[in-house]
Order: sequence, then structure tokens, then C-alpha cells
Amino acid sequence: MNTRPRPQEPGRILVIRGGALGDFILTLPVLAALRRQFPGVQLELLAYPQFAVVALQGRLADQIHPIESRALAGFFARNGVLDAGLSAFFGRYHVILSFLYDPDEIFRNNLARVTPAQVIQGPHRPKESSPQHAAQQLLVSLERLGIFDADCSPSLLKPEQSALRNCLVAHPGSGSESKNWPEPAWTAFLSTWLETEHRSILLVGGEAEGDRLSRLASGLPPDRVEIARSLPLDVLAQRISLCRGFIGHDSGISHLAAACGLPGLVLWGPSNPLVWRPISQRFELLVAQPGLSQLTVQTVMDRLKSLWLQWATSAEAGISPT
Repeated sequence: MNTRPRPQEPGRILVIRGGALGDFILTLPVLAALRRQFPGVQLELLAYPQFAVVALQGRLADQIHPIESRALAGFFARNGVLDAGLSAFFGRYHVILSFLYDPDEIFRNNLARVTPAQVIQGPHRPKESSPQHAAQQLLVSLERLGIFDADCSPSLLKPEQSALRNCLVAHPGSGSESKNWPEPAWTAFLSTWLETEHRSILLVGGEAEGDRLSRLASGLPPDRVEIARSLPLDVLAQRISLCRGFIGHDSGISHLAAACGLPGLVLWGPSNPLVWRPISQRFELLVAQPGLSQLTVQTVMDRLKSLWLQWATSAEAGISPT
């Protein structure tokens, strides 16, 4: 039993988070832990709105503020001229938890000039050499608020099994080509999947995928392939949460799919899986040495079919996603 005293509930908390989509998704457990510990607190985000919208959707934040503000640059200058409006904005919070890069504590010291809030500095980027997952490293920051042993699994939408479509979500991109299975392999895989399985495909991607989604969809049955390109993240989360399974790379979309409760197979590239893999008991990594180009279509097909059978069995048994 946890005998640690419960800290006094602060009145208003601001969490500041930059970074890419995956970084934001892995920060969701921080928001969930704050919500559980301080249920009556106004919890707000200073972040990229295109990512933070899923926190509003999941009721993990009450309000979001765009981080793309020129006035914020002054707070990263030693003894900088601080914008009056932004100073008043920071002054209304009781706790500010920042995951911005601030090695010399310039931002922290400038915050102290304009707000009496308790300022907690979290890691800008988790340590690659750590045995802890990135989400666990981020949660350590909450120990200053008396929050220990919080759940490190990001969690968003989880619809009823009866609402799910017999559809596979496929995300053939990532933030780096070194993390991607070659496009010809994806072309062969998608074609084989539709030839052998009575299931449709939802191809998802954003600007990073360029015309890749259109190229992959060309030649495939249009009534069984749907393209979801550059959708607002909350809309994309709703769409993929209604599908049966996921396949993709080491990417923010994979983390999003895991947070939405999908089971998935990730074709894993060079990143450290101890730190960066999606946190889900229903996600599996498929690794090929020395790189993903060595991963055959047959290997991916065999593993995905085996996993799909396991997922279907779990659904029939009423086992909920974890």
C-alpha cells in the first residue's frame, strides 16, 4: 500500500511539450497521471495543436495553447525582454511542467521572473542508453508532485469490439527512410494481402509520405483500399480505432495506433526498442538484420496472419485491449 502523503492539489497546471508526434503520444501518460492525481485541476497544454488535439479528445487536457509563438523566443534569451502577454499567461499557473530543451536553465530562470509557479523540468528527449522506456523516463518528472508508479501506457480511444471494421491499417512511412521497409516490398505485401485475405486496407500517412500512398494504392482494388492522407489527428485516431489491426514502422502513427487500442505489427528499424517501441502487449516488433531491406514479404505475411488469428481469438474471448 502506498503510504506517501497526498500533496495539496494545485489550482492550475500547464504542461509544455514540443517535439514530433511520437514524443507527444508518449507524454500522454504524464497527462493521465496528473488527471488521476488532481481530478479537479484545470490542466492545460502549451504544444503543437495538431498533436495536442488528441489530448482534448481523450479528455486528458482542458485547453491547448499553440507553442508556435515568436514571443516565446525571448524566454530562451539570457536576461531577455519578456513579452507582457506571455508573462501574464505563465503567471496564472500554479505548476508548470516543461519538456522543452533548456540545458542552461535559461527558460526556467526567465519563468521565475514572471510567475511564482512551481516549475518542473522534464527531459526534452529520453536517453537512448537508458534501460527505461521513453514514457517511463518522462513520468519521473512527476515524482516532484508526489506521483509515483504511474501507468506508462498511452491510452486514447477504445471502441467496443462490435463496432470494429474488418480492416487493416497500414502506415508505410516514418520520419526517416532508414526506418522504412522498401516501397517495392510494401507494394508486393499489399497486393498479396488483398489476394489472400478477405479484409480491406486503410492506407494512412501525412506529408512525409508524399505520393507514396497513391503509388501503393494504384493497381489495387479501389473498393478494398482507402487512403487517409493528412487527416486531422483526432479524426485519424477515430478512423484507425475502428479497424482490426495495424502494420507500420517505428513512427508516431504506430504509437497513436497502440494508444487507440489496436493490436499491431511494427517492422522495426535501427532505433532502440527498449526506449522507443509502442507500449502495448498487443504490439509486436519484427526485426531484420542488418536492416529492413532484408525482411521478405513472405516473412511479414506469415507473421501478420499468425498475429491476426491471435487477435481474432482474443476478441472472441472478450479480452480487452491493453
